[in-house]
Amino acid sequence: MPTPAHAFTLYRMPVSGHCHRVELMLSLLGLPCELVNLDLRKGEHRTPSFLALNPLGQVPVLVDGDTVLSDSNGILVYLVQRYAPGSAWMPQDPVGQARLQRWFSLAAGLLVPGVATPRYATLAGRPVPDREGALATGKRLLDYMEGELQGRSWLLGGAEPTLADIAMVSYTSQAHIAGLPMAEYPRIGAWVARLQALPGYVPLADTLAPPAQEAA
Repeated sequence: MPTPAHAFTLYRMPVSGHCHRVELMLSLLGLPCELVNLDLRKGEHRTPSFLALNPLGQVPVLVDGDTVLSDSNGILVYLVQRYAPGSAWMPQDPVGQARLQRWFSLAAGLLVPGVATPRYATLAGRPVPDREGALATGKRLLDYMEGELQGRSWLLGGAEPTLADIAMVSYTSQAHIAGLPMAEYPRIGAWVARLQALPGYVPLADTLAPPAQEAA
């Protein structure tokens, strides 16, 4: 596996599952990284210095030498293709890659309104927007995942985890915070436990740090 000559820099919000999936992949690959926390509630993602890295003002942003990347799923692909080429993390066959893309789409799609948004509202102590609709979306996704994990250890069905598992585990591991009863999903619970048992696994933060106070 190629070894970087420098540490990465990851701009993140610790409670963000999008950021966590990048941090997790870096840790699983044993890649050194400096974590730079941004307080989005104070607008630190809209400063000129950060907008120079990502004009969309979104985290995560990964800096690898002269390479600056945003979009969590895109960063996952980069890390594996650059630092673990040919590994089981990313399928090499067309069908496997298509199935991986489906999970990427779910991670950027149903996972957000169904799990990520109500989870964040709960952590922030706010009402969940359209709680009934959000939980229905989350349940539809978890029902699908539970079915896909029948007879499988990992989402793509192979003997080892892939980027599909990394893209989905962060928010799913805390779906109970969103109000989804995880006792109804024993296969998902076992899948999360398998991922958490991997050497190098790092947990997603489950508390929202209080806003930093201005100096007097």
